[in-house]
Amino acid sequence: MDLTQIFSISGKPGLHQLVASAKNGVIVESLETKKRFIAYSTYKISSLEDITVFTVDEDMPLKEVFNSIGKEVDFKEIAIPKKDDLKATLKKYVSTFDEDKVYESDIKKMFSWYNLLVKSGLIEPVVSEVVENEEEVKKTTKSKSAAKTEAKPAAKKTAVKSSAKINTKTAGAKRTTVKKTEAKGK
Repeated sequence: MDLTQIFSISGKPGLHQLVASAKNGVIVESLETKKRFIAYSTYKISSLEDITVFTVDEDMPLKEVFNSIGKEVDFKEIAIPKKDDLKATLKKYVSTFDEDKVYESDIKKMFSWYNLLVKSGLIEPVVSEVVENEEEVKKTTKSKSAAKTEAKPAAKKTAVKSSAKINTKTAGAKRTTVKKTEAKGK
């Protein structure tokens, strides 16, 4: 999930995706209405990639919060809880968030952003292969490096053969020239 081109713009509802850069700002498209407009450089624009959530230990990137929510609900939309239940609901997804620093309005905004990103198809499950055995990794690495080593000499042989052909042609041309000069001299 790449959130570098998804923006929150102060004074504009919802989220916006970068379309292109303009002379005085950037052209963005609303994820909800699909309408485009210029977000001027005077606007307060925040990339979702740069937003973090206060936790007890250290700040957690919003990307990780969305991923945590997604894993719990199979990357489907969620119901936005009522005002009194916002902190308790976020606690299910991010158990270490700082309840004193994270406001309920921000939590509600996070949940609505999550739903909007799911609707837009920008949040999907991350598929990763986990190799359980280190020996499998070593075998795979060795076989790849062996294949590269075998491929390199084959490439060198081809290069030598082609250069030998060029040298033969050049040598033949020199002989022809020499024969012609000798024939003229006799």
